[in-house]
Amino acid sequence: MICKNITKANGHIFFAGQDVTELAKQYGTPLYLMDEDKIRENCRIYTNAFKKHFGATSQPLFASKSCSFKRIYEIMTEEGMGIDVVSSGEMYTAKMAGFDLSHAYFHGSCKTDFDIAYGMENGIGHFVADNFEEIDGIEKEAAKRGIVQKVVLRLSPGVDPHTYEEVATGKVDSKFGTAIETGQAEELVLHTLQQKHIQLDGFHCHIGSQVFGEDIFERGAVIMLEFIADMYKKHGFKTAILDLGGGYGVPYVESDPVLDVDKKVSEVAAAVHAACARLGIEEPEIHMEPGRSIVADTGMTIYTVGSVKKITGYKNYVAIDGSMADHPRYALYKSKYTCLCANKADEECTMEADIVGRCCESGDIIQPAVMVPASIKRDDMIAVCTTGAYHYSMASNYNRLCKPPIVMLKGGNESYVAVARETFEDLCKCDR
Repeated sequence: MICKNITKANGHIFFAGQDVTELAKQYGTPLYLMDEDKIRENCRIYTNAFKKHFGATSQPLFASKSCSFKRIYEIMTEEGMGIDVVSSGEMYTAKMAGFDLSHAYFHGSCKTDFDIAYGMENGIGHFVADNFEEIDGIEKEAAKRGIVQKVVLRLSPGVDPHTYEEVATGKVDSKFGTAIETGQAEELVLHTLQQKHIQLDGFHCHIGSQVFGEDIFERGAVIMLEFIADMYKKHGFKTAILDLGGGYGVPYVESDPVLDVDKKVSEVAAAVHAACARLGIEEPEIHMEPGRSIVADTGMTIYTVGSVKKITGYKNYVAIDGSMADHPRYALYKSKYTCLCANKADEECTMEADIVGRCCESGDIIQPAVMVPASIKRDDMIAVCTTGAYHYSMASNYNRLCKPPIVMLKGGNESYVAVARETFEDLCKCDR
């Protein structure tokens, strides 16, 4: 199995020590499962690694966009994690969960005037400002309120992570950040320092997502630190915070590598320490933003088979009661996943089939070319592994389908509903 929290016994798949077939009977399908103990374990791996390699002031921030609902923010509070948010909606969700927003960083390349005002109204710790227009908007709103707002600037270091093109965000020609290479980042720094109601605390970069490259973060850190040294030498600006973003990859299939987070953080820390010593600058407070690597392997989605179509001489299709509406990443990125027949785990998988969804869309594919038992039939269960990140958070109501619930699993045999299953009434609640 690709994750330690996935096992099998008596012909059934178990997740976080619980029989997913029985959970499906109890809660229905489609069903998002999340392993709370594993979420906490992953948080502690990061918080301990940061304390050990960067010191007590540095902190990992949970990337909310990977999985945003109230319970996740309660766990982040309990585990001592900061967060980043990318919308007022994520900020509101965190606020409703009681998260202290002074420990939150507000991202986004196109914040509206409402977003800026809402962030200040709710005591957001830092805006991660992307461009000149945003700085002007923050200055205007802060002046109106008579406050000084803390900001870090998102810069583009010009590093290509060689990942999916759609999630490569650190290149010069990205929609995110202001490029160092073109000189525009320096112009943005000077513009920000001229504002009376903004406190510039430092810089942010993000290379990309699902990154396994050995030195991607190290190269990004060195480029950013060289820029920091240049800003101090030229303009006397001393950087307090350097946020290196997120993006560490996780294994979705057996062929994917498994990263040792503590080891990777230690390697980034070594590069930071060496660069600061070489450049003669004080080491800033270091942040990173794990999202996928906190929650991806804590999730599993359970579906019920609706039909098995065998087209003689061509291919086979196993249709399930979920779809691209609750499993969007194959349609978006052709992402690979491990799919298992949850109630026939002991049977040999001798038939190849595409696992497909119920949407009226030819691209509604959960995963192609999956080996399944030849006996698979209606009412069997399909488990899709490693779905804790970017599934619930990207889910839609396409075809007017209701979003599945999130059921959290805890040690022993405990389970509880963290997000309720949507109802037909929910689908129409905003209609007029």
